[in-house]
Amino acid sequence: MKGKRFRKLIFLRDVLAFMLTSFGGPQAHLAILLNDFVKKRAYLTEEELMELYSLTQILPGPSSTQTLVGVAYKVGGISLAIITFLIWAVPSAAVMCFIAINLESFSLNTSFSKVLSFIQPIALGIVAYATYSFGKVALKSDISIILAACAVAASLILRSPYVFPILILLGGILSSATEAKQEEDVIRVKLFSNINTKKVAYFVGVLLLFGTLGAVINRTSPFSLPIRLFENFYRNGIIIFGGGQVLVPLMYTEFVDVKHYLTGQEFLSGFALQQIIPGPTFSFTSFVGALSLENRGYGIGGQIMGSAIATLGINAPGVILILFIVPFWEDLKKITRIKRSLSGINAVAVGFMAAAFFLLLKPVGFDFVNIAIVSATFLVLNFTKIKTPYIILVGVLAGVLLS
Repeated sequence: MKGKRFRKLIFLRDVLAFMLTSFGGPQAHLAILLNDFVKKRAYLTEEELMELYSLTQILPGPSSTQTLVGVAYKVGGISLAIITFLIWAVPSAAVMCFIAINLESFSLNTSFSKVLSFIQPIALGIVAYATYSFGKVALKSDISIILAACAVAASLILRSPYVFPILILLGGILSSATEAKQEEDVIRVKLFSNINTKKVAYFVGVLLLFGTLGAVINRTSPFSLPIRLFENFYRNGIIIFGGGQVLVPLMYTEFVDVKHYLTGQEFLSGFALQQIIPGPTFSFTSFVGALSLENRGYGIGGQIMGSAIATLGINAPGVILILFIVPFWEDLKKITRIKRSLSGINAVAVGFMAAAFFLLLKPVGFDFVNIAIVSATFLVLNFTKIKTPYIILVGVLAGVLLS
């Protein structure tokens, strides 16, 4: 018993070290997990880690968070998984909340404003590179290119947050129908006979409950916006495939372009600053949640509440799903129809990312300096091995020196 408890404590210490050194997104995070959690500590085998990572690729939600929580579940069960999630997600979310609370004060400082003027186009260059690199992997067939083009057009023309779940669903259905083989009926029956329907009801029920509450509560009530905000983030957590790259266009369309909870400049500033903070990319939602309530007249307490609502809402679906599905992953991974639906979902995600790039150009501006910074950021990321945090730091230094 003492040996197991000591092993769990060592694991949590390793999680803390992982959180403090995790820059660069899911791919970089996976490399650290492979080195530290597999090769050094042997918490699980390399095959188990890669299978777990593959599982996160066909589930909505933050893939790095889901992979780490899945590892914790295998090591010590549900309680260790929950503690691991808190150690991983809370510190970076708290930092982003602090930045959001103090953003107005920072902005009054001319040096900080100059810094923001540099890192905003850098952030847009990062979005451009993510779109390009993700597109090279995802757009490999005619149907995927068509789906991506439709997603771009729908995003730019309709400007509605409901476009995202509908197109993601259609993309998955189309790619599954055109690519998957008609087989595996026995496996499918066995899999779904093992599903706990009560857990499914809880999962869907949370979304319906908060969606209903947000609709029926009077909009003048102080509880109305926090409830609707949780529903917004929870719903986005259900439909986000592809991690942080897809998070940006989804959130920009809904919170900036449609609902005007924050400005495009604020959005880009927060996204850029998040890139130099270790931890999950989804901690950016903490910034958006805090500013969403701050710009609607809530005080510091309301901003902290907005940060907590956003962090919990965006992460809850993915964490619930990984803990729910890991026990019968051995059956799930045999169904190629599920795997192949991912190609259509990814194609739609590329379209969303491309549309976000064009939408984000407006707050950045079309002057020569900004376009040059966007282009330079893209070229550096594409042709060198320089990591994103270092590019952001160069932008910060340039802003300080030229202010």
